[in-house]
Amino acid sequence: MQIQDLPYPDPGVPDARSGPRFLWWLFRNQLGGQLRSLAWGLLHFASVSALPFCVGLAVQAVVDRSGSRLALAGGLLALVGAAIALGDTFLHRTAITNWITAAARVQQLLARKAATLGSALTRRVAAGEVVAVSTGDVEKIGWFVEAVSRFTAAALTIVLVCVGLLVYQPALGVVVAVGLPVLALAVLPLLPRATRRADFQREKAGRATELASDTVAGLRVLRGIGGEELFLDRYRSASQEVRHAAVRSARMWALISAIQVLLPGLLLVAVVWHGVGLAREGRITVGELVTVYSSVMIMTYPLRHFEEIAMAYSFSRPSARRAARVLSLRRATSEDGSQAGTAPTGDLYDPATGLLAPAGRLTAVVCGDPDAAGRLAERLGGHPSSTEEETSVLLGGVPLDELPLSAARTAVLVQDKDPVLLSGTLRELLDVPASGDVDAREALTAAQCEDVLAALVQGSLGAEDPLDARITERGRSLSGGQRQRLALARSLFTDPEVLVLDEPTSAVDSHTEARIAEGVRELRAGRTTVVFTSSPLLLDRADRVVLVHEGEVVAVGVHRELVHKEPRYRAVVTRETASDELQELEEIEETA
Repeated sequence: MQIQDLPYPDPGVPDARSGPRFLWWLFRNQLGGQLRSLAWGLLHFASVSALPFCVGLAVQAVVDRSGSRLALAGGLLALVGAAIALGDTFLHRTAITNWITAAARVQQLLARKAATLGSALTRRVAAGEVVAVSTGDVEKIGWFVEAVSRFTAAALTIVLVCVGLLVYQPALGVVVAVGLPVLALAVLPLLPRATRRADFQREKAGRATELASDTVAGLRVLRGIGGEELFLDRYRSASQEVRHAAVRSARMWALISAIQVLLPGLLLVAVVWHGVGLAREGRITVGELVTVYSSVMIMTYPLRHFEEIAMAYSFSRPSARRAARVLSLRRATSEDGSQAGTAPTGDLYDPATGLLAPAGRLTAVVCGDPDAAGRLAERLGGHPSSTEEETSVLLGGVPLDELPLSAARTAVLVQDKDPVLLSGTLRELLDVPASGDVDAREALTAAQCEDVLAALVQGSLGAEDPLDARITERGRSLSGGQRQRLALARSLFTDPEVLVLDEPTSAVDSHTEARIAEGVRELRAGRTTVVFTSSPLLLDRADRVVLVHEGEVVAVGVHRELVHKEPRYRAVVTRETASDELQELEEIEETA
């Protein structure tokens, strides 16, 4: 897989049972790139390791006054230099390719999981953790996957050098053959502690990211209640904890680096001391001493990859664990489905609550608990928040969890009470899968977006067509009501078989709300629409009103009928107090 071929046609099905298993799965899925990196790494490291032999040959040629051997040494040095350059160039190229492709695979997997779970994702995993996994964590995971092949090449090179020195000069080679493995393994006792400190640092950084994400999301509310300084102090405290954890982790890695410098130096001293004694005795030549000494000095280069792989694994393991946790989440319903891929039509029915939305009708649902209303709206869309097995919602008698995910989402569209608007033009906002039966301007008109379009055009230089006007990130330049209406227009333009709206007019004034109610009713004529609301203006225009109390349907009718006959309905719609509702219930019981 090359970088220009990204994204992957299919990133695959990850092994998300644990962080290490996920890393191993990533490694196996780009085995070709790993083998290429290993081959170029062997060429590079072997060429670097051959330099001492060439230098020793040249030194001995000078001592023996042999011009031919000196010329041979010069030719070998030129050949080795070319091999080093070639190997280093393509090792870097393949290593970066492995890094980027591994990170891209993880990002595609996370994006697919987010699309599968929808809004249920942030109810199971904190939004800040999702952000951390999809940004910094993917880089650390890619780093480890890429470093494995370079580490393997370095380890094989060290083994080859040890064997070669034993053959070339056994008297000194045995010292090197014993010393180099000790150097490579000397830091192993420190790695568990370094890993724990790295894990602790990652945990603190994740909490700080979550706090920052939540603070930014609620900044407008915080300003309204004067809570900015309180959350700023909390973030300062969290960032200081991250700094202290990073310093403690850095100290351990500094100690490991110091050991990686100290022990090779001691080995060099031992080789020189022993080699000088052997040279005085005439058991080795000066060229052989220079060769062995240079080999030990050169070996500090591949030995650094032992430290790097330890750091890469320590930093990538918690990142892989968090990524695996997100990727292991599943819908409460099936993703593939057992039914045919065509979207069914008919009544929408929820067996758990008894809620029925007849086909082609506008059904309003009144629920006293806004959180319960949000969960029920998600359930009607086929992606409930809990992982417990429940009876699926039926569309035309077909369970949504037996439909392929794409078919279920094509059939039923759920608009949250706090929909997200991405940055870009209004035309890009409306560039969504749609039936084609509803024009974009019709949807904007039904959602009463005339003033929103005027505001967008005024704030976009050179935008004569309102559809070319730009929307800032999350629509921050617009009011809450304006964002709500644009999101409603997008949902209306999509024109799904079933449209579920959760409080679509909670942030608009009553006059606009009345016009929206009429516009939605006209535009969605003949289509199934479910609106969760307590607004009398919307309820009065609904064909059918359903009251859900404590998870069950307790009353069905039209708005004006329920206002007079159902105290619980009247308490929610007219904002009566609990004492008023209780008094009315007692009067009804006494009359009965």
